[in-house]
Amino acid sequence: MLRSRALLWLLLVACTSNTGGETSAGSTGSSGAVPGDSSGGVTTGASEATPTTGGAGSTSEATGVTTGVVTTATETGGGPDLPGAAGWRSVLYPEDWTPAFTGPEGRFLHDFSYAGYRLGATELAQDLAAKTIDVVADHGADAGGMTDATAAFQAAIDAAAQAGGAVVMVPAGLYRIDGVLTVSASRVVLRGVGSAQSRLWFTRFDGMSYKSHLNFAGALKLSDEALLTVDGESRSREITVADAGAYSVGDDVAVGFVITPEFVEEHAMTGTWMVFNDAWQVFFWRTVVKVEGDTLTLDVPLRYPVKLRDAASVRRVDGYLREVGVEDLGLANAVGWDDAWAQSQVHALSLRGVKDAWVRGVASYASPGAPDDGFSKGRHLQSGGIEVVQGKRVTIADTSFALAEHRGGGGNGYLFEVSQSSEVLVRDCVGDAGRHNFIQNWGFGATGIVWLRVHSSGGVAVAVKDLDFGLTGLSEFHHSLATANLIDESTVDDGWGAVNRNAESSGAGHSSTQSAVWNPAGAGVVRSRQFGHGYVIGPGPFVKLETSLGVPGAEGTEPEDFIERAPKDAPGPLIPASLYEDQLARRLGG
Repeated sequence: MLRSRALLWLLLVACTSNTGGETSAGSTGSSGAVPGDSSGGVTTGASEATPTTGGAGSTSEATGVTTGVVTTATETGGGPDLPGAAGWRSVLYPEDWTPAFTGPEGRFLHDFSYAGYRLGATELAQDLAAKTIDVVADHGADAGGMTDATAAFQAAIDAAAQAGGAVVMVPAGLYRIDGVLTVSASRVVLRGVGSAQSRLWFTRFDGMSYKSHLNFAGALKLSDEALLTVDGESRSREITVADAGAYSVGDDVAVGFVITPEFVEEHAMTGTWMVFNDAWQVFFWRTVVKVEGDTLTLDVPLRYPVKLRDAASVRRVDGYLREVGVEDLGLANAVGWDDAWAQSQVHALSLRGVKDAWVRGVASYASPGAPDDGFSKGRHLQSGGIEVVQGKRVTIADTSFALAEHRGGGGNGYLFEVSQSSEVLVRDCVGDAGRHNFIQNWGFGATGIVWLRVHSSGGVAVAVKDLDFGLTGLSEFHHSLATANLIDESTVDDGWGAVNRNAESSGAGHSSTQSAVWNPAGAGVVRSRQFGHGYVIGPGPFVKLETSLGVPGAEGTEPEDFIERAPKDAPGPLIPASLYEDQLARRLGG
């Protein structure tokens, strides 16, 4: 299959120009969706590295930098798909790359390899409780979907908590849940026998705005603040504080600072960023791995400068749920059309205040509660799929959410949503027919998120409820400077956006900085107008790029984001195919 994929790539390159596809965007509406290209022109930006000569390397007319063309894969780089395969490398990711590497004009790629459960270093579920609780055999849940199973499920969850952790088994069947379920203890895992066999059917809609049907709810508490005495540097794992006496190896901490007028002005956001102004905000959720004097070494590097000017400090964090998960379950909560639209931001699954947590093998399905005709027919979800809020080291794998009913404004139709979280890995997942299928949302402090081999399609920002009509809804960065995130080897058939959203969403402003789109495929648009540096490397032949400045969504985002395409004489695809997986192999192997 991998060899076939490489051959297909070569055929596509032979049939498609390397220079087409970049256009200037039209005006942006409240959804972040755009009706299309307003210019119709092809714009080559000053930041674009388009190789023009062959040989051992190709030099960009725009930047003068060299894109390497390699004929064999190496153990260090990992290769594209097969040992000995041919391909090309980015100028920002040479074979001898290290996390300290900086390329031309100060551009660099962060080390994204820390994303996921236990920093990606192990398989999932390393501290699984031996005890198993069966919701049917032990608590009498109705597997036929005829009676409410809420009490039985909650009793099984509570019993797992009392036991210090357990796997709550969900045998094959349809389980009607008329209420909500809450997990509030560590080491509790809900496990079915397959998303098509073990299905939870959530029926409640009244009073569900801003709530979720299945909740993993940590209660985070921050304490023991220590002010930094030296500015924290991007890509550094060390911070120096006034007094580290309260901290020990293994402590969970939050690193943050006040959104000061100076910080706002530095990002040209005066009058736009207002919701969080003058308040201390978490930017990085971390763990202390070393204490030496008043210097703390963290498990993951900082992703952005942390300045004394902004009262930067570190605080201890307690209250996480750890080693919790959901496996092999089907989830649905779609109801009548009017009932779904009467509520906002109803999620099927919520992970709040968790660490070393996972979701795998979960899928939405056509809800038994959806009408047999009209717009709700066959729909899966009322509004949202899964959300991760104030979490760290979370993996969502082999999961799909689709067909939301409410895809209107106000935060609806977000299928995979991550907010104020660090090092979250979303891999091999499918989002279809939401508003924004994959999204970073609300507030500062979304960092180190990796979307690996995800597929986004059918996004629609519905403007007219009773016509179910609207413009294309992009997966996107949505709010307040998400820092150093990665869209990796993913297929985008609708679009992905990283722009200045200005006053939208209560003053979202610059939505992203230092994020990378690596090796994207599909026929959608990648709209990258990030604050400072942003990167699009190795776009497929049918991906439409929009990075031009001087259009709505580009205000204050200079310089134009860096584009690097395959050399015209490239003997194969981009090496490595996945930036995250290659960086992970380097870190763990080194």
